[in-house]
Amino acid sequence: MAQSTCFTPRLSPVNGKPILLGFDGADMSSDAGLILLREIERKAGLAQRLADCLHDPRDPAKVQHSLCDIIRFRIMMIGAGYEDGNDAATLRHDPSFRIALERGPETGSALCSQPTISRMENLPDARALIRMGREMVRFYCQSFARAPSRIVLDIDDTFDAVHGHQQLRLFNAFYDEFGFQPIVVFDGEGRLVGTLLRPARRPKGAESAAHIRRLIRQIARYWPKTEILLRADSHYCTPEVLDLCERRGLRYIFGLSKNGRLAQNISALEASTAARYARTPGSKLRRFKTFSYAARSWSKSRRVIARVEVGPMGRDTRYIVTNLEGGRGKHLYEKLYSARGQAENHIKAWKTHLASDRTSCSKANANQMRLMLHSCAYWLWWKLRAACPRRSPWRRAQFDTLRLNLVKLAATIVEKKTRIIVTLPASCPRQGLLHLLFDALAPPKAA
Repeated sequence: MAQSTCFTPRLSPVNGKPILLGFDGADMSSDAGLILLREIERKAGLAQRLADCLHDPRDPAKVQHSLCDIIRFRIMMIGAGYEDGNDAATLRHDPSFRIALERGPETGSALCSQPTISRMENLPDARALIRMGREMVRFYCQSFARAPSRIVLDIDDTFDAVHGHQQLRLFNAFYDEFGFQPIVVFDGEGRLVGTLLRPARRPKGAESAAHIRRLIRQIARYWPKTEILLRADSHYCTPEVLDLCERRGLRYIFGLSKNGRLAQNISALEASTAARYARTPGSKLRRFKTFSYAARSWSKSRRVIARVEVGPMGRDTRYIVTNLEGGRGKHLYEKLYSARGQAENHIKAWKTHLASDRTSCSKANANQMRLMLHSCAYWLWWKLRAACPRRSPWRRAQFDTLRLNLVKLAATIVEKKTRIIVTLPASCPRQGLLHLLFDALAPPKAA
C-alpha cells in the first residue's frame, strides 16, 4: 500500500518544540485485534457455512474473490464496527483485514470492493435464505460440547426504522415511522438462534406459531431429547402458540395481557396489598397469587400467576401464564420469567453495537441476508466474550467495550519471508487479557 508523505499541520508546540505529523511510517493497522476474531471464525467456519448455501453464478475462470472471502470480509467489517459497505474501499488494503482473510499483509492481493459486497448481499433467493437459517440453527446446536438436557429460548421482536422504499416496509403507528419488525430468538445464555425479517407489525398467532414450529423442528433434529422452555412477552401468548407448545411437549412461560376477568380474581389481593402498604409506606410491596384461568379463545384452563405491586408510584399488576408444574408463583415470576429481560440486552448488542438495523437494501432478500451477516458477527463477539476469564468483568462487558479494548489496537505489521510480525505498543493497556485470550483461542499444536 502506498504511504503518504509527511506534512506539518498547525499544532501547538510542546516546550517550544514543534510537533510534526505524518502518515509515512511503517505499514500499520488500527484494528490489530481482528486477529482474535480471525481465530474464532477459523474454528467456527461461519463464512463458509453461509457460502455453501449459495449458488455462485460467476464464471470460475474470472473469479477473484470467492463467496466465502466476500462474506468473511463483510463479517469482519461488521465485527470491527464498520457497518457501512462503502468502508471496504479503504479497508480492503488494511493489513489486519488481509491477515483475517488469510492473505499476506504486504504481498497479498487487495480484498473485495463495495460493489462486490453489494452483489453478494443481493445474490441469495428465498430458498438460499431458508438453507442459511437452518445452517445457523445447526451451528447453534454444534456450539455445545454435548446435547443439553434443557434450554431456554427467548423470543422477541425489535423495531427497525427504514427511510426508503424497501420491500416489506410498513408504517408502525406506535413508533410513527416506516420500518421492519424482525423476530429474534436467543437462548438463556445469549446465543443467537435465529432471526427473521418481517413487516413492522405485531406478529399474529398463526405467524408466531409457524415460526416457532419451524425453529423447534430444526432443533429437535439434533437434540431430540432436549427439553425446551419458551419465554416471551404477552403478544406471543396466543391460542395458536399455546396449543402448539402443548402438542409439541414444550414448556412455556409467557406474559399475559390484563382484562376484566383476570382482575376479578385478584381484586381482594390488590385491596389488601394497598391497605398493608398504607399502614407501612416505604419500599415497594409485592405479593403473588396463582389461579386457574381460561380465556374464551383457549382450548382449556391454564395456570396463571398474578404479581401485585404497590409502591410510591401507585399500584402495578402483571400476569404470566405457564404450563410448568410446581414452584411458587414468586419464584416463577421473579427468577424465571423476569430473566427474559436479558433478551433486551442481547438485542441491544446485536442492533446497537453491531448495527443490525442497517437494512437499507431495496430487496427484502438482501436485507434478510444482512441480518444473517450481522448474526454471524454477533456470534464472533459472543464467543470472544465467552473466552474471557469466567470471574472477570470482561465476561459481562458489552460488545462495544470489548471492541474498543481488544480490536481497536494500533500495531505495526511486517511481512518477512518466513513469518509475519505484529508489533503492538509497549503501553497497550490490556496486555494481560490479550495474553489469556490468545492462549485460549490458540489452534491445536501440530502432531
